[in-house]
Amino acid sequence: MAFMARISQANIVQATKRHTATVFFFHGSGGTAEDMKEWINILIKEELQFPHIKLVYPSAPTQPYTPSDGMLQNVWFDRMAISNQVPENVKSIDSMCQIVSKWIEKEVADGIPYNRIILGGFSMGGALAFHLAYRYKTGIAGCFAMSSFLNKGSLVCEHLKANPESSKVPLLQCHGTEDTLVPIAWGEETAKNLEKLGVNVKFVPLQNMDHALNRSEVQIWKDWLLDVLPDKQLTFSPKY
Repeated sequence: MAFMARISQANIVQATKRHTATVFFFHGSGGTAEDMKEWINILIKEELQFPHIKLVYPSAPTQPYTPSDGMLQNVWFDRMAISNQVPENVKSIDSMCQIVSKWIEKEVADGIPYNRIILGGFSMGGALAFHLAYRYKTGIAGCFAMSSFLNKGSLVCEHLKANPESSKVPLLQCHGTEDTLVPIAWGEETAKNLEKLGVNVKFVPLQNMDHALNRSEVQIWKDWLLDVLPDKQLTFSPKY
């Protein structure tokens, strides 16, 4: 499958020491894995690496995208409009969740347990992560969403109502207060709805920021990652 080939070839940053955890970072609509990785590296002025965490930046497949009049774009799923008022395209979302789930299962097969895997992303990538974390892979360590939202009546919320045990995955949400594409009110509503359903949500408003990332947000995210996925290198006690 082309999607799997793209991930395996170019968009993985290995742990610098012993790999004990994995983070998947999904880009926004129209982006690529390389775009996402470069954006973060430019913000922090170095390549983002961890001693124990493998970073996986997947690229979405090219497919028709309704908000762009059906033009081909790199998107995780199709939707009627960039709005929280429209119904979700469940078939499109579920198809991509099944594809990405294969990559998560590959990490598990390679020895990384679910509770050492975090899923998240920017904008549409964060929306994909919501569905994966709270419907498909509910045993993972955490979820993060930057400038993202869920539609009203989202299947994520319906699933959590029927399966409250799926709410155990902690969530970090960051959102610019001046976001002109995805208003912060959509993100706040998403956070409140998930909190009501039992999710431990940390919501961080980013002052005077539009639909973008900034350096302080990346630092907040890094600190959260390391709190959820601490370094678990093997240690040896001296024998006397």
